[in-house]
Amino acid sequence: MTESPNHIVQEAESIVNAANVPSANSEETTRASTPSPSEAACPCGCNREETSCLFDEMPDEELLYDLADLFKVFADTTRIKILYALMGHNRCVADIAEIVGATQSAVSHQLRTLKQARLVKFQREGKNVIYSLSDNHVYTMLAQGMTHICE
Repeated sequence: MTESPNHIVQEAESIVNAANVPSANSEETTRASTPSPSEAACPCGCNREETSCLFDEMPDEELLYDLADLFKVFADTTRIKILYALMGHNRCVADIAEIVGATQSAVSHQLRTLKQARLVKFQREGKNVIYSLSDNHVYTMLAQGMTHICE
């Protein structure tokens, strides 16, 4: 691919920032103008003060197991390449295989895993199946991971 990791990180940060900007009519506008110490300390722009209650107690074992399974999906470089190939572009298996440098069979196998993890979705167009990222969360996870390893 021709896009550099820095370009992907910058684009994802703009998506994250746009999602965190309150509307002019919202009550949070005044609060957003004076960030709390936890907001100021977090470079990703998340509001840790409001979400910290989610981490007061240990989640159920089943949720932790599901989270571990999600992160296992990211443990394969072919799957990561497929996700990057789908960032901003809907593609068929043949196109993905060409970009990733793998066989269509290998790509189809990895796409099955990515679908099961709800990281990609697909749509039929005649005989073709077109794949895309499931949502902006997938894009953000990849961009945040790239930001983390590039620091």
